Amino acid sequence: MDPLLRAIGRIPGALMIVPLFLGAVVNTVFPDVLAIGSFTTALFKDGAPVLIGLFFLSVGAQIQLRAALPAVEKGLVLLLAKYGVAVLAGLAVAFLTPEGNLWGLVPLAVIAAMSNSNGSLYVALTSQFGNKTDKGAISMLSINDGPFLTMVALGAAGLADFPLMALLAAILPMILGFVLGNTSTIAREFLAPGEKLIIPFAAFALGAGIDFTVLATSGLVGVLLGLATVVLSGGAAVLALYAWHVVRRHPRPTRNLVAGVSEASTAGNAIATPVAVASIDPSLLAVQESATAQVAAAVVTTAFTAPFLVAYVSAWQRRRGVTPEAEEALYEPREAPLALEGEPLPQLDPQRV
Repeated sequence: MDPLLRAIGRIPGALMIVPLFLGAVVNTVFPDVLAIGSFTTALFKDGAPVLIGLFFLSVGAQIQLRAALPAVEKGLVLLLAKYGVAVLAGLAVAFLTPEGNLWGLVPLAVIAAMSNSNGSLYVALTSQFGNKTDKGAISMLSINDGPFLTMVALGAAGLADFPLMALLAAILPMILGFVLGNTSTIAREFLAPGEKLIIPFAAFALGAGIDFTVLATSGLVGVLLGLATVVLSGGAAVLALYAWHVVRRHPRPTRNLVAGVSEASTAGNAIATPVAVASIDPSLLAVQESATAQVAAAVVTTAFTAPFLVAYVSAWQRRRGVTPEAEEALYEPREAPLALEGEPLPQLDPQRV
């Protein structure tokens, strides 16, 4: 078994990708296996929310107070970039195409898929390839969960209430972990193994919610939407993040872009967005079914393309001397004050030693 695990470990993002793929295969080919009940179903099929919640708690405990502000700034930059591209792409399809759709791709599906990122996948990828500020950015990125931003983009904001409680529920475990980690070194060290240990189990449970048959029901256009989400929203997030580094005058070795690429995905809960939006605006009922299938295909497509892209970008920037560790060190408090730049270090008097 060890040689096999070593071979699997050479796959980029293997800790996340392989269990995710296995979960999707089992759910597609042998769905009843995961529905036998008891602890098996609880862990491998229905356990994603619990595992992700515990994962957020562990991640939050590792975020130092000094790195909290950069994490919030980074999350806001990524959120605005991803949402902006989603709105522009959706409106372009709506107003710049003859029939208000592109090869059957409807604006509702475009905005829903591109604006709603997979937070679980994001945290898992940034945990493996990024740093604490990358993971901490999820506190802002959780805002794009659910149909709210899509409703705003479609002009239905006045018909919906902002899901403040749902947002708080999503980030509360990370906030609790943050408090524990910054008030207790023992708690931080105790929760540290959870960052890596939980990933494969959460990934399998996430994969168990994916059915490959949705690719057939939506056709090529759904896959195209997934690839467009990776390229357009991922590209916008990367460019916005790089601009943030430049504006903040971060040294070149600290301009880590892993968080931007990790946003190039569509969340599983985005599949429910067309139904939620159509229930508020009945004029969209006609495209609800096709939009749902297209978003589902985008979820599957991005779940398997984004991790490979993150692994590639991580290796690419490392070859150029840019690392998440260097960025993290930028926010870490120094142990002791050093001599000012350009000043010689103090010399000891040999006679007084």
